[in-house]
Amino acid sequence: MFTFRRQQRVCRIGGVAVGGQPEENPPVLIGSMFHKGDRLLHSRLGKDFDRTGAGDLLKKQEELSQQMGLPAMVDLVGNTGDELKAYIDFVAGATSVPICIDAWKLGPRLEAARYAAELGLLDRVLYNSVGPWSEDLEREVATLGEIGVKHVVLVAFDMDDQMPAGRMKCLARLLKALRGVPLESILVDTSVMNLPATAFCSLANYQVKKRHGLPVGSSPANGTYMWKEARLNWEEAGFAGVDAAVHALASVLWHDFLFYGPLVAADRIFPAVAAATAFQATLVYGEGGGLPASPRHPLNQFFAGFAGQLSARAGAAPGG
Repeated sequence: MFTFRRQQRVCRIGGVAVGGQPEENPPVLIGSMFHKGDRLLHSRLGKDFDRTGAGDLLKKQEELSQQMGLPAMVDLVGNTGDELKAYIDFVAGATSVPICIDAWKLGPRLEAARYAAELGLLDRVLYNSVGPWSEDLEREVATLGEIGVKHVVLVAFDMDDQMPAGRMKCLARLLKALRGVPLESILVDTSVMNLPATAFCSLANYQVKKRHGLPVGSSPANGTYMWKEARLNWEEAGFAGVDAAVHALASVLWHDFLFYGPLVAADRIFPAVAAATAFQATLVYGEGGGLPASPRHPLNQFFAGFAGQLSARAGAAPGG
């Protein structure tokens, strides 16, 4: 159930490992900035934002990443190329984590990718994303090859078949379209449509790993933030519990990465996912799989005594 026979691909983006067998690498947590409603934004037209506040949030995510043993990235959301360029300039100098370029329109995405190439940042830039809604998929793919983009997210979703099988059909089409492009990393996002449908993402993720061995994840925050009643009925504390719980569940169930929404949520998401990751590693062991090798994996970092007992029982060296 948790250990795959097919070899699992591990992609390395700016020093961050994504993918592999479930116990191999903890899930990567990706927080967003400059999304709609982000309080950091003063004006999109003027590319004006709270630089002190943005820097503080980036620093907090890095601190939590180190404390929890969970790698991190940051997703930059913009509507225009100029806007994204301003965000890239700031964030590339404010943090060392990989950067995701995120725009709904094709033009701004490609413009930002070209700019990242000019700055020599493509090793740490994740293009987010190529999907079924592309205005011109053939041109987009050709331009990515021309620019030299190395790391790409594919969004797998089929409006006509919203079950896991539809996501697999969409992924097959996208992989076919990308043939011939010399990418180093392909990450698959199985597209959350609402909170309970995140379960379909987990089922699709299992199939992606089983059939293709690619790193796969989704954006549980899309579902939790859409459930407005959680805040209305149970206020902020209730919503925070829902948000943390859904991300923890997703991280156990075949997610190599999670887009967790605004960076301000990092305080609750990182501890929840760290606990869930230790839980998952123990499930893998109980199923007959291995134990995490990295001493920074949450199981080894926070439950070293227990991990040592499991390792000794398995007849392996501690942490191995």
